[in-house]
Amino acid sequence: MSTFTYVLAIIVMGLVALVLVRGLFNMLKGGDGNKSNKLMQARIVLQAIAIALIMLTLWLTGGGR
Repeated sequence: MSTFTYVLAIIVMGLVALVLVRGLFNMLKGGDGNKSNKLMQARIVLQAIAIALIMLTLWLTGGGR
């Protein structure tokens, strides 16, 4: 189970990076402000999920002890 949460956390962190880059490119090219706002909101939700998965993984593995 801890391997599953570990892999899932890495995938979600990659998604966070992709959404961040997409939002930044949209802002740099002068794209729709509403789209940039939605992308940044999605980034925050994905970051919360990633933190929860990291904490769950640490809890399942005993915190690296």
